[in-house]
Amino acid sequence: PILYSYFRSSCSWRVRIALALKGIAYDQVPVNLVKDGGQQFSTEFKAVNPMQQVPALKIDGITITQSLAIIQYLEETRPNPRLLPQDPKKRAQVRMISDHIASGIQPLQNLSILNKMGDRKMEWAQQCIMSGFQALEQILQHTAGRYCVGDEVSMADLCLVPQVGNAERYGVNLSPYPTITKINKALLDLEAFKVSHPSRQPDTPAELRS
Repeated sequence: PILYSYFRSSCSWRVRIALALKGIAYDQVPVNLVKDGGQQFSTEFKAVNPMQQVPALKIDGITITQSLAIIQYLEETRPNPRLLPQDPKKRAQVRMISDHIASGIQPLQNLSILNKMGDRKMEWAQQCIMSGFQALEQILQHTAGRYCVGDEVSMADLCLVPQVGNAERYGVNLSPYPTITKINKALLDLEAFKVSHPSRQPDTPAELRS
């Protein structure tokens, strides 16, 4: 498998966690979203993903884009460990939380939007994340155990950790969100989340490595 990724991309981070959890070895092709005006806009990468976004995963003879589609393909073809619960109600909750983050928060504060916000960039990112986190905190109070849905790591957790990373990067005060903070801390202790972290990728700049 080949993963087209950018160290700081939260969507790429979700997929890196899934690959690590499932023990899938892969090669990584960095696509720098800032350098050279954005390498995602190159003719070469447009042939990989016409939407000119990361991540993209080449696997099993196909190319898949969109992080949740990638994760669900990995789940269907390599089901262990499970990232979607067997119980239909819990599975619905996992998908609900994943979509809440992947559709309702992250796209509003991603790089392409922020580049259009000018001086309001930081304020806009904070506003979008706080609004989404207020709702997410309430949802998690009903679904969470150790992790987002019960005590098993799920696709929802793969979305949560990168979004908290974005929140920290944009200076969001996380104290109003104790459930989010507690789950995030527990997840960051897991090896798959550590090795997938933006500070430990092949394209991570030296000053951001840990």
